[in-house]
Amino acid sequence: MKKSILLSGILMLGAAALPAHAQQTVTFLGYSGLFQERYTKAVIEPFMAANPDIKVDYFPQQGSAAMLGSLRAQKAAPQSDIALMDVSVAKTGTDEGLFDKVDESVTKNVADLYPNARFEGVAGVGVTFDNLVLIYNTDAIKTAPDSWNALKDSAFKGKIAMLSAPDIVGIGTTIIMDHMNGGTDFIKNIDAGINAMAEVAPNVQTWEPKPEVYPTVVNGQVSLGVGWNARSQVNADGSKGKMKVVLPKEGTILQINTLNLVKGGPSSEAARKFIDYALSPEAQAAFTAAMYYAPTNAKATVAPDVSDRTVVKAMDKVIPVDWIGLSKVRDQITQDWRRKVIPLSR
Repeated sequence: MKKSILLSGILMLGAAALPAHAQQTVTFLGYSGLFQERYTKAVIEPFMAANPDIKVDYFPQQGSAAMLGSLRAQKAAPQSDIALMDVSVAKTGTDEGLFDKVDESVTKNVADLYPNARFEGVAGVGVTFDNLVLIYNTDAIKTAPDSWNALKDSAFKGKIAMLSAPDIVGIGTTIIMDHMNGGTDFIKNIDAGINAMAEVAPNVQTWEPKPEVYPTVVNGQVSLGVGWNARSQVNADGSKGKMKVVLPKEGTILQINTLNLVKGGPSSEAARKFIDYALSPEAQAAFTAAMYYAPTNAKATVAPDVSDRTVVKAMDKVIPVDWIGLSKVRDQITQDWRRKVIPLSR
């Protein structure tokens, strides 16, 4: 009897020493800077509050190409669970076997996504919509530039900042320039765009603005830059009028960020639960309100004054882009940049 009581006590003591639910950690790769700040507050923190047994660690990256490099280095022993990256880079990662498919078996919210948030041959799905814009310092530029050709104006020599290829800002601007200069299929030939960017290059102070392009425009380090509408709108709000945003008359491209589930990630089950939440109408609307990204879930309810500042109101100016086709020529475009564009800025 005494032995039975003693054994029972030991078992009870052991059970008391164990946590009811061991906390899982989801390692999340995403964009640095303001995106990290707003996404954490609007999506990650509410998710963790509702799921105290799951911690999401956000590891900031400069861009999608940097994320792809990190995932390639980890392929034999993955250390990440989720990557939020541009769809064209996600296609490359899918082709290299880095991701598991995000479908209805992962989250029922996939069924409510807009058609252009799902892609043949891409394991992940769209989580945000955005578009390229010009941003300018109002002290340096008194009349708003209304054309992408402003980037070629010699008055801005040494006063422009933007990311170069392989980042999608550089490639996307090249696609716009190609379209403006008579290009009809950048997949087959983007020479017109490369030649136009060669004219832009002498005006560029830096192809690697730190920490991002937006502060360099706000503080007057440069006068003109190329950025994404969402982050541009937020930075303009906080600039006290020092920076403004322009959608040029020639149009823009639609950029789509995707959520991708890393194959063999250390916390796959918890990662799937986070993806389910991130694609929900609630989370989608919250992030749109926080940073002016258009939602990919058709059931998200967004206030009109917020929607007016997203890409939704500029869809008639969007230049169609075959993002999957782009993944096949991205390396070649990058090589053209390295040989024909970047050297002209030195």
